[in-house]
Amino acid sequence: MNARTEPAQAELDIPARPPIVRELLLVAGLFLVYKFGRQLAAGHTGEAFRDAHRVWDVERWLRLPGEGAVQSLLLHGDTVVRVANAYYATVHFPATAAFLIWLYLRRPAHYVWARRVLAAVTAAALALHLAFPLAPPRMLAATGLLDTARVYGPSVYGPPQTDHLSNQFAAMPSLHFGWALMVAVGLVVATRSRWRGLWLLHPLVTLLVIVGTANHYWLDAVVAATLLGVALAVVPAPRRTAGTPAGHRAPRPVSAGERQALVGAGR
Repeated sequence: MNARTEPAQAELDIPARPPIVRELLLVAGLFLVYKFGRQLAAGHTGEAFRDAHRVWDVERWLRLPGEGAVQSLLLHGDTVVRVANAYYATVHFPATAAFLIWLYLRRPAHYVWARRVLAAVTAAALALHLAFPLAPPRMLAATGLLDTARVYGPSVYGPPQTDHLSNQFAAMPSLHFGWALMVAVGLVVATRSRWRGLWLLHPLVTLLVIVGTANHYWLDAVVAATLLGVALAVVPAPRRTAGTPAGHRAPRPVSAGERQALVGAGR
């Protein structure tokens, strides 16, 4: 009896993948809601610049390092700053999508967890964008920072007055950083490679890029990390047994008495 039920029990231990059509519709729906919500927050130009001055003053009061120190590193060569601009423009969505696809195919339980965390962080970010419109440092003359994407390219933004595809006054929190940090955390949790800590380079590079290109303040990343921390605390991560593939339970050693009982049952 035990020998016959073991395969069935092993199948129960493997988490089922959510229906792919439902997941595609869900992710697409969440993305459209977020884009529509960002448009609702657009247009608060005066309030966004007042908030930008407040954030800049708070950073100076906290004695945070100036964003200009990072930008000066990028401006040492045209190639470096163009690579940073390209990273900002092209890595954000593809990296997050690849992360979710890989989890869906290889770690279904971790996929559901990561999708819930990302949805929670994004929803909280949208609420903050509506409540606290913020002009990025590249628009604030007091920062003395250069809009590197406009000067060197490539740029994903047009003039704020004619850009109807994005809300450029939604700097806080930085979802570029929040999503990148979740990608790294998710891969560290879902994998067992001794080199998995290197995934943390992704949010580190993202942080340097968003600050150096003057698209975000330091505090934008701090708030994003805080929201992610709260989401991770609220949404429980799936349990895993160390040293075993995700979704599988390590087999229990069979004792000598159980072995004899199995042999006797087969006679």
